[in-house]
Amino acid sequence: MDEHRELCMRQLLGLVREAGIRPFGYVADDPAKYFAVVEAVGSVDMSLGIKMGVQYSLWGGSVLNLGTKKHRDKYYEGIDNLEYTGCFAMTELHHGSNVQGLQTVATFDPITDEFIIDTPNDGAIKWWIGNAAVHGKFATVFAKLMMPTHDAKGVSDMGVHAFIVPIRDLKTHQTLPGIEIHDCGHKVGLNGVDNGALRFRSVRIPRDNLLNRFGDVSRDGKYSSPLPSINKRFAATLGELVGGRVGLASSSVGVLKIAATIAIRYSLLRHQFGPANQPEVSILDYQSHQHKLMPMLASTYAFHFCTLYLVEKYSEMKKSHDEEVVGDVHALSAGLKAYVTSYTAKSLSICRESCGGHGYAAVNRFGSLRNDHDIFQTFEGDNTVLLQQVAGDLLKQYQQKFKGGTLAVTWNYLRESMNSYLSQPNPVTARWQSEEHLRDPNFQLDAFRYRTSRLLQSVAVRLRKHSKNLGSFGAWNRCLNHLLTLAESHIESVILAKFIESVQSCPDPSTRAALKLVCDLYALDRIWNDKGTYRNVDYVAPNKAKAIHKLTEYLSFQVRNVAKELVDAFDLPDEVTRAPIGMQSTAEAYSQYTQYVGF
Repeated sequence: MDEHRELCMRQLLGLVREAGIRPFGYVADDPAKYFAVVEAVGSVDMSLGIKMGVQYSLWGGSVLNLGTKKHRDKYYEGIDNLEYTGCFAMTELHHGSNVQGLQTVATFDPITDEFIIDTPNDGAIKWWIGNAAVHGKFATVFAKLMMPTHDAKGVSDMGVHAFIVPIRDLKTHQTLPGIEIHDCGHKVGLNGVDNGALRFRSVRIPRDNLLNRFGDVSRDGKYSSPLPSINKRFAATLGELVGGRVGLASSSVGVLKIAATIAIRYSLLRHQFGPANQPEVSILDYQSHQHKLMPMLASTYAFHFCTLYLVEKYSEMKKSHDEEVVGDVHALSAGLKAYVTSYTAKSLSICRESCGGHGYAAVNRFGSLRNDHDIFQTFEGDNTVLLQQVAGDLLKQYQQKFKGGTLAVTWNYLRESMNSYLSQPNPVTARWQSEEHLRDPNFQLDAFRYRTSRLLQSVAVRLRKHSKNLGSFGAWNRCLNHLLTLAESHIESVILAKFIESVQSCPDPSTRAALKLVCDLYALDRIWNDKGTYRNVDYVAPNKAKAIHKLTEYLSFQVRNVAKELVDAFDLPDEVTRAPIGMQSTAEAYSQYTQYVGF
């Protein structure tokens, strides 16, 4: 574990100081390039990618996005060249998702013009803080700002703010007075990242160390903010940290590309059984294997195009600060991060299984990929919590629709087509089952959007009904599974829409035909997997459901015939996949594998 940590740090230093790659400059100026660098680095070593993200996106990003010019002037160069290695100290032992429940306090002392950072109890110990255990010299600490008052309470809680707290001496690297640091220990994965726990005992920092973009304290102890309430300041603060979710969605697609590439190349290489007195066949020729891997490959392409769109929107948001774009990026990044990372986590086990015993060998990477990626479902927002945010936004948009308000870009289909989607399904089209009809992108997108609109309308009715007896919290909890299904359905609709747009805009006819094949498989596989919903509302008649299933199997067979070309298009060199059974040259795969064990 210690060796891996030091290797990651040396590699990061090498990238910055020797190779001259400066990712921090991309964070603000070219987010698309930054996410590409992180994905590439994480493809080689996920711990290194995460460590880079902690340094530049979280610690550095908090200074850029929550601070003001004085902070950028003071810290930018040191963050960029790794002199100022840092942490992002938000999560506590007792609070992770509920950031407003954090218990660490920062009390202003007007006499000394300082903030006093305190950990009031064990539950407030900062926990799982990346870079804290070994390498970090600074931490952005999220704490409740307490301002002195002249009433009986003595202090006023101004809500959670972010503070720059030095944690180690810049020259000796010794822990500073009042700060206690411990290693969180060996983890399921990502053991190249030094996660630590931090306790603060009356640690004093200058008033200027408050990251004061959304709230400031003057020398005479007066608090000011451009935002009128604690909730609005809190929302603005967390809103500026959305880049981490964008990066995780993008990186998770990168992991899925690696896993799919290894599994599909091996499945083409591996031959088992066959017709009597004839050569054995590739295991990817078996329908069961195609069922495991071809829809997954289609999903990988779908996620690729949608995350590209998300990165474009995020880059636009950073430049324009347009409120509509901001709202769209917040909801889409939450939904895509949750949906893609959950899907990838499940797919990694399927890929391992599809490679049989050789998939269990550590050298072929499925174990490390699965273990390192697993936490993607939790950090930067627990997936279940993020999906609830998406559902909450959908319900707000639903309200706006009936109040005549405007809708964010991603939700346009709700405004344009809600009435038609909520009408009774056409009994004629519900029975259409020709291949031309089923492969029509209009049918596919309408089916996805119809499902989302029905789920949205029905959960709104249920919430209204249950809130009368249970209150808003109780009603939400009673409908929670319904809400999560709604959020996933909406995200799938967005993914399909962006995939269809990408197919239609592809300039090369043969490439466009291959992508259309993959897109159709993605869409119809999703409809078939949720056939119960479509049958319950008579959107798809029984014979049409059978036709969808039959066509999905045929499309899987068709995609199998171009599967090698599709994974080769990811352009992952052997030095990145680093799995003998997933080599580009299948002729060398077994020899490389046997050499690894000593033959």
